[in-house]
Amino acid sequence: MAAIGIAVTLSLANWQLGRAAEKAGKQESLEKRANEPAVRVPVTVIDAADFEFRTVEVSGRFEPRHTIYLDNKISAGKVGFEIVTPLRIDESGRYVLINRGWVAANRKRSELPVVATPSGRVFITGTAVVPGNKILELSEQTGEGAIRQNLVLDRYRESSGLDVQPIVIQQTSAPDDGLLRRWARPDAGIAKHQGYAFQWFALALTILVIYLALNVKKCSIEAE
Repeated sequence: MAAIGIAVTLSLANWQLGRAAEKAGKQESLEKRANEPAVRVPVTVIDAADFEFRTVEVSGRFEPRHTIYLDNKISAGKVGFEIVTPLRIDESGRYVLINRGWVAANRKRSELPVVATPSGRVFITGTAVVPGNKILELSEQTGEGAIRQNLVLDRYRESSGLDVQPIVIQQTSAPDDGLLRRWARPDAGIAKHQGYAFQWFALALTILVIYLALNVKKCSIEAE
């Protein structure tokens, strides 16, 4: 039984190392994309995969009445919101969502922080990301209203009535609006698989040590 347990755990450890190697290739691709020249977000519908993690630029006008506050975002140990405002792309009826940055929450959760929104035409640069659809929520109502736990594009389109591109731009250009912009670098998840591999190797070693200890004790008893 010990041999089977060691074989299984070693197999799982090697599988995780293989996954880590795959993710290393993906990470290299993400880093390359992030360092490529900025691309313009067009007015035509885009394929999100062509833009994900790339530096992008777009110009247009903000539509502040459809701003949403993504809740429970932490910065320097403080709870706050990430402010997401749709931008109407120049000369079109299509929008792209701009994650403009972080702001601290007020002591009274019912009072939203006041955020200044630039009026007139603006030029935005940032990193394109694709919001995930696999999320855990305690209530469907968390996807409605100004305050939301998560950003789900289909829900946003339905509630706002806006035709938005399938990406969100994490803004890096910095007008004086008081928002904090510290975005994490794209991460393919290599460390996660390396950690799982270490755990499986450790379990295999544990099984081996227990097996040897039991057999040494057994041999010692028989020798007596």
